Amino acid sequence: MRKTMLKWCHRMLFASAGLTLSYCGFVLADAWIFQRQESRCLERQLHDKRPASTIRLPAASTSGIIGRLEIPRLGLSVIVMEGDGQRILRRAAGHVPGTSLPGAPGNVGITGHRDTFFRPLRNIQRDDIITFTTLQDEYSYRVVSTRVVTPNNVAVLDSTGGEILTLVTCHPFYYVGPAPNRFIVRAERVAGGST
Repeated sequence: MRKTMLKWCHRMLFASAGLTLSYCGFVLADAWIFQRQESRCLERQLHDKRPASTIRLPAASTSGIIGRLEIPRLGLSVIVMEGDGQRILRRAAGHVPGTSLPGAPGNVGITGHRDTFFRPLRNIQRDDIITFTTLQDEYSYRVVSTRVVTPNNVAVLDSTGGEILTLVTCHPFYYVGPAPNRFIVRAERVAGGST
């Protein structure tokens, strides 16, 4: 009887592990496919758009895409969508509702998971350049600081004048489970930082 129970427990554990790995594979594949499709769509729209002086485009497209965030030195390139819910963050980085949009005065808040798109932030350095490409323009920001704060410290998203970009992810980067802190990257718009 005991051998039979152990055998069934063994099978159940293997089945659970198989299902978990399958789900992880699905989530990663879904995010990868989404990123490729939306990046191609953004490139096509950027290529096809009329001169900026003759067109007024909404900040986000009807699909909720804001643009693409890139940090070349880290090899980070991620589509940014409007919102910060789990469904959005599973497939992209999210624009924090209520914060500014690129090109407008204020603080642009972008959040992403530490174990997917924002994993490279663990190696970010002062003076790294962050590029945010939208349908309106391309905006460049220079990293001025990083710090670790508690999750309830939302003051990091306050507007302090000027054009600021704040990236938010969980910390520590290799923590298993819900992380106790947030890693904050603050960057200032580079003068003449649109191309």
